[in-house]
Amino acid sequence: MTARTGGGAAIAALLAGLTAVVAIFWSSGAPLWIGWRLYSEQVLIVALALAMAIAFLTRPGRAPLISAACAAASLIFGGWLAARFTILSENVFYHPVEALIVSIIGFVLLIDAVRRTMGWSLIIILGCVCLYALFADKFSGPLQSRAIAPDRLLTFLILDSASLAGAALSIAVAVVVPFLILSQLLTATGGSLCFSDLSLALAGRKRGGAGKIAILGSAFFGSVSGSAVANVASTGAITIPMMKKGGYSARTAGAIEAAASTGGQLMPPIMGAAAFLLAENLQASYTEVMLAAAAPSLLYYLSLFIFADLEAGRRGIARVEESRIPALAGVLRRGWVVFAPFAALLIGLFRFNLRPETAALIAILVLFALALLHTYDGRRITLRTVGEVLVAAGKSAVEIILICAIAGMIIGLIARSGLSFGLGFFLVQLGKSSLLLLLCVTAAVCIVMGMGLPTVGVYLLLASLAAPPLVELGLQPMAAHLFVLYFGMLSMLTPPVAIAAFVAANMAGASPMATGWEAVRIAWPAYLIPFLFAASPALLLDGPPLDIGLTLATALAGVYLVTAGIVGFLGRSLSGRERAVAALSGLVVLLPHGVISGAIWLNAAGCLLFALLWLFRLRQPKGERAFSRSGGG
Repeated sequence: MTARTGGGAAIAALLAGLTAVVAIFWSSGAPLWIGWRLYSEQVLIVALALAMAIAFLTRPGRAPLISAACAAASLIFGGWLAARFTILSENVFYHPVEALIVSIIGFVLLIDAVRRTMGWSLIIILGCVCLYALFADKFSGPLQSRAIAPDRLLTFLILDSASLAGAALSIAVAVVVPFLILSQLLTATGGSLCFSDLSLALAGRKRGGAGKIAILGSAFFGSVSGSAVANVASTGAITIPMMKKGGYSARTAGAIEAAASTGGQLMPPIMGAAAFLLAENLQASYTEVMLAAAAPSLLYYLSLFIFADLEAGRRGIARVEESRIPALAGVLRRGWVVFAPFAALLIGLFRFNLRPETAALIAILVLFALALLHTYDGRRITLRTVGEVLVAAGKSAVEIILICAIAGMIIGLIARSGLSFGLGFFLVQLGKSSLLLLLCVTAAVCIVMGMGLPTVGVYLLLASLAAPPLVELGLQPMAAHLFVLYFGMLSMLTPPVAIAAFVAANMAGASPMATGWEAVRIAWPAYLIPFLFAASPALLLDGPPLDIGLTLATALAGVYLVTAGIVGFLGRSLSGRERAVAALSGLVVLLPHGVISGAIWLNAAGCLLFALLWLFRLRQPKGERAFSRSGGG
């Protein structure tokens, strides 16, 4: 529900723009330039208070006056706590009453803001962790710990730097918001249109061009937005009708768009917010995360491309009409203003090893300077455009800021109460009996939690609980954290709560549940890729070049063969037996090296099995091949 009054909407817009300005102010290092001595917690609390106020104003419910009062209380709380933070946090025992009152007010306001924005999922999880912390001494075994008094619990949640204003909220404000501003500025300067035209020019003349355009467009846009639902809403309005007109069913068109849009959260250079948190958790540079995610995300999108091509071959879907395809040279000539900030971002990250937020701010300045002269759609940006960009970025940041705030409280309390040790001990014991079982349990928990939480929330919680036991049992830290992130992302596609698929189904006019299961069928490699890089770090570009090349080649070949078996087309229609042979040979080719003894020979056997299938088909009489195409035999 949106703000019901013009005044509320205007105030919310003003606060959203101010949120973006606060993020720029802090991430640019401006306080140091002007000689202001600020603690990071003070800035984070101000940003959180603004986000809470926006949540109350834009979701007033049935009592707009109470919501307005809550918004005002949020701002007062943020201002008071920011001004008194050093005194209250460092000398809480000397100001117990004030600290407790401020903590209670902040806790209640934050819980209600989160409830209005995302529902009860995170709140229920926080409640369970709080109950454990209060009664930890009543448990037995590894879960037994020291109980925390209620007043100490509340002051810890709000005032401790390891809780509310911790690393998660810091990443959200200082890193994610600048990238959201860059994303919104790219959209305002014609970036979405440029990506759409570029996809048309590259794939429009190919078989099944409409599906391939959707995949490329979503990959391009996803590398900027990092949001599956926003990606579907932006590119799907163009690509879904195009796919339906080209010959794809409504269900398949929506599923292709949902699958392609979901992968944007792991598509460099601008990945989802969780990727920045991953880098912080591993104490690694963002460039390391980008490089590790590059091969899995490329393999994922290639698998979607393979599906679109084979499905088009099976259905006889032709290319897009020539009149709709722009000239590639013209797109590149007009699109340099869109490509330039990407170049600035990558140069800053890789050549000068800048922090992600600094590289993003430089990219924003480059794009802004160029857009004053020229944009892709021919318009020049104005001060009004800049204001709209800041407001849009601030509103987009509200949910992320609130998630990171409450997730920081959960993570901090898990560590403070000793729950991380107890659960970690249990998971390690489970993994000692079977690491594969622990991986499967982790994957299932990620998907189930993702049905009620955004990817950021799933990653933050599981990274503190599931990833450490995986690392202790021998997985590389990057592989363990990417495993959690991947399966947190897949909840967007997996029924019964497949948000991205349901949005795409609504746009396609198809059944939401049928579209969700079709998206699972199309994006099946995404459920396998995390297990592959957990078993073989070469898929994360870690290892000798020969191992990396061999791993990528076998993974791509295996994905191609299994997809051919699923679709039922490989140059021509496949019979039931041929589909089974193709899928089986693909699965054998996919077996990772170094995990199973003689995996290289099994890979070769899979390739040989497929070669025999191909030779058998070539030697079939034409009449029998026609019979196979009809699905007989």
